[in-house]
Amino acid sequence: MSDQNTTYYEVYPERVLDFLNYSSTIRGKSDSTIEAYGYDLGLLFKFLKMHRRLVPNDILFDDILIHDIDDDFLRKITLSEIYAFLSYMDKKRKNSAYARARKTACIKTFFKYLSVKARILDKDPTLELERPKIKKRNPVYLTLDESLKLLRSMDKENINFKRDYCILTLFLNCGMRLSELVSIRISKIKDDTLSVIGKGNKERVVYLNHACISSINEYMTIRSKVDVKDEYKDYLFLSTHRRPINKRSVEVLVKKHVQGAGLLDEKYSPHKLRHTAATLMYKHGKVDIRSLQMILGHENVSTTQIYTHVDNESLREAVKANPLSEENE
Repeated sequence: MSDQNTTYYEVYPERVLDFLNYSSTIRGKSDSTIEAYGYDLGLLFKFLKMHRRLVPNDILFDDILIHDIDDDFLRKITLSEIYAFLSYMDKKRKNSAYARARKTACIKTFFKYLSVKARILDKDPTLELERPKIKKRNPVYLTLDESLKLLRSMDKENINFKRDYCILTLFLNCGMRLSELVSIRISKIKDDTLSVIGKGNKERVVYLNHACISSINEYMTIRSKVDVKDEYKDYLFLSTHRRPINKRSVEVLVKKHVQGAGLLDEKYSPHKLRHTAATLMYKHGKVDIRSLQMILGHENVSTTQIYTHVDNESLREAVKANPLSEENE
């Protein structure tokens, strides 16, 4: 695990640390997933201590310590307690169905580890644990005209114009994840392909079109002249401090340029630009769903199917074009 996760060794129970290490080193989960696992399990154990009245009534939820949770505590956890936890997350902490579904998946994975790998449980209490139903949400995206407006409205006199233009171009054309973009290495760019580390620490190939290649080449005229430490030399995107740009900085610059273009919807985050790329490819490029799955790096095609909503208008027009549509007039 990375240095940012060393706090796990100070606050989490031993079994959680073992699970996080197993998930990282054996299952190859990313740092962000490991961090989410730790956070979600931390909430569960804080709740259980409160629920079992093992802490003072006046203690703040976030101040509850969980480092002392042992195997005996874990063996006594029941399915009803886990449902009580999910209800608490819903009612008291206003978690969405999506957030509760993520916690459910984490808890099931943890208890499977305890019963199958660590073998400290005779019975897994989460075998019958059901995942909260999530309403299907259509992705929020920019239209083709809005995407063009975003790129054309950028200030060419800004010192970071070529860098930011390249970032937005890659988001809008390739559908990259934010984590993939900030970790791009110059040495991984070969002609019209780019290798990135995707979800689950899996390497995948991103194909670059003319706009992407052109924007990278333009940015490199500036990037190649920047004097940086040897450890940072291979990173494509740098901050003004000559370090690899971080996720938060990219989120801020995306918001700034979206607002600068007069597209004030606060939902247009880097992830929504990924949605935009996918939608434009599906709608205008006539990319089939399986190809789009590969382009986006989705493990399951069911994840990619959210983009089929964009064809509703063409389906409507197809029905209207039926020669019998005017028969009753």
